[in-house]
Amino acid sequence: MKHLLHSLEGRLAALPVPLAVELPAGRQLGAPNPAVTLRFRDRLALVALATGEIGRVGAAIVEGRVALEGGMRDLMAGAAGLLTRDPARDEHHGWWHRVLARARSMAAHTLAHDARHVQFHYDLSDAFYALWLDPRRVYSCAYFRSPDLSLAQAQEAKLDHICRKLRLAPGERFLDIGAGWGALLLWAAEHYGVDATGITLSRNQHQHVQQLIEARGLQGRVRVQLCDYRELQVVEPFDKIASVGMFEHVGRAQMERYFATVARLLRPGGLVLNHGITAGGVDNAQLGAGMGEFVEQYIFPGGELLHVSTVLHDMARAGLEMVDTENLRPHYARTLWAWSDGLEAQLPAARAVLAASAGDSDAEKILRAYRLYLAGSALGFERGWMALHQMLAAKPHGDTAAGPVAGAQSDYPFTRDYMYGAPSRPDLNAATACSTNSNPAPPPT
Repeated sequence: MKHLLHSLEGRLAALPVPLAVELPAGRQLGAPNPAVTLRFRDRLALVALATGEIGRVGAAIVEGRVALEGGMRDLMAGAAGLLTRDPARDEHHGWWHRVLARARSMAAHTLAHDARHVQFHYDLSDAFYALWLDPRRVYSCAYFRSPDLSLAQAQEAKLDHICRKLRLAPGERFLDIGAGWGALLLWAAEHYGVDATGITLSRNQHQHVQQLIEARGLQGRVRVQLCDYRELQVVEPFDKIASVGMFEHVGRAQMERYFATVARLLRPGGLVLNHGITAGGVDNAQLGAGMGEFVEQYIFPGGELLHVSTVLHDMARAGLEMVDTENLRPHYARTLWAWSDGLEAQLPAARAVLAASAGDSDAEKILRAYRLYLAGSALGFERGWMALHQMLAAKPHGDTAAGPVAGAQSDYPFTRDYMYGAPSRPDLNAATACSTNSNPAPPPT
C-alpha cells in the first residue's frame, strides 16, 4: 500500500489541476489548495484510484464511499492524469474472450431485456432530462456547423444535417428507429413534408411524442409506435430510414440481424443513416479502467460499443452499400460538456425532480451517477476513447440506368455538395438567425 500511495502522490503532483486526496485516516495527499478534493472512506476505493481504475472510483462516489468536492471540469482534467493505461485498448484479445463476449451479448439482448434496458435509462424522468437538454430534448450528438452556435441551434442543425444527407422529399415514407422525444420525427415531417413513422421502447417517450403529434395536428402523416425494431412489420417498405443514438443498445451479437432488419424495411434504392457511438479501440466493447462497468451498472445496462470498421462490415453483409461516413467525435465532446454544464447549473432542481420520482436517497445516487457520466463521456470523446459516426448507406436496386447518376443504383447522387453547401433552410445559415424556440416541446407532464 505504501508503494501505491507513493506512486499516487507523484501523479497528483503532475496533474494539470490542483487535486487533493484525503485518506480514510484523515491524512491528505496532493495540492494544499485544491480545486477538487476526494475524501475516501474505505481502502478499496483508494486502491482503485492508485491503480488507475477511475471507473471504480466513480462507482464509490455514487455509492457514497468517496465524497467529492469540486467541479466536473476540474475533476475530469484530473481523472485523465490518474489513468495508468489507455481505456480504449482492450487487453483481452484472445479468441475465448471474444466467444464469451458474444455469448454474453446474445443473452443480454433478448426482446424482454432490451425493453428493460431502455426503460431503465429513458424512463427515469422526463422532467429530469428537460432540465439539461435543449428545448426539443434531442438526446444525441449535436452538429456545430458554426462555432458560435448554442446547443439548441446545434441540435437543430444536426436534425437538418440528417434530413439533408437522406435527401428527404415531400411524400416519402420515413422511418425513425429509436425516435426519442420526437425531435427528428417532427422536424422531418414539418420541414421536409415526409410521411413519418417513429418507434421506441420507452413508454415515457412514446407518450410524449404522441402528445406532440396531436398538439401539432400531424396525426395524418406522423405516428409513433411502442415496439422493438425486430417486431416492426410493414406492408410497404420505407423510402428513407434514420437510426440515431439507438444501435449502441443493439449488441454485438445482434448487429447483423439489426442491419438485415433495416435492409428489409428499406425499399431498393433507398437510403439509411445510422448515427451512433463507436468504440475508439478496434476490439473493446466498452471502455477499460472500470469506466465501461460504471456505465453498464448506473447508466446504460446492456450497452455495447463497436469500432466503425466492425459496424461497416455488418452493414455490408446485410447488402447495404456505405456511401458516406462522417466522424462527429469533437461535436459530441462539446455536446456533452453543454449537457454537463446544464445539469451542474440545475442541481437543486434536479434533486427535487429525482426525489419526487425515486425518493431522496436514490435521487442522490442517480444525480451523482449522471454528473460523472456526462462529464466523463465528454472527456472520453475529447480523448478519442469513443467516437460518433454518421454512416449513410444505400440499398442498391440493381438498375444502373436509374437514379440521379448513372450507375448509382440508389437515390445517392455520389457527390457531397448537397450535404455541405449552404443549408436549404435560411434560419440555419448563421447562428444569429437560428430559431432556438421554434415549435418548442411542451412542458413535461
